Amino acid sequence: MTELTELQCEACRADAPKVTDTEAKALLATLLDWEIKEIEGIPQLERVFVFKNFKEAWAFSNKVAQLAEDEGHHPAILLEWGRCTVTWWTHKIKGLHKNDFICAAKTDALL
Repeated sequence: MTELTELQCEACRADAPKVTDTEAKALLATLLDWEIKEIEGIPQLERVFVFKNFKEAWAFSNKVAQLAEDEGHHPAILLEWGRCTVTWWTHKIKGLHKNDFICAAKTDALL
């Protein structure tokens, strides 16, 4: 499998295929500390990043925001003291697309 960080997000359409359970498990296995969680009936890819203080978490959240703009794919970002939770999913298909796994890998690379 091509390293996810080397791939670019593709424009997603409402009829884009969601990843299958098998594909999701294989892609998840390439990531560290990410989980698939179902939130309001929608599978989403989530990871909590822990930092020494608010300022470091804030700086990381800004990097994630820039990544999102660069990729044209936008996560939920929860900024707290010493923590930044990043949640990727594809809104148009109400589920997970390969783009979400690409962006999760690129999020990890920001550390």
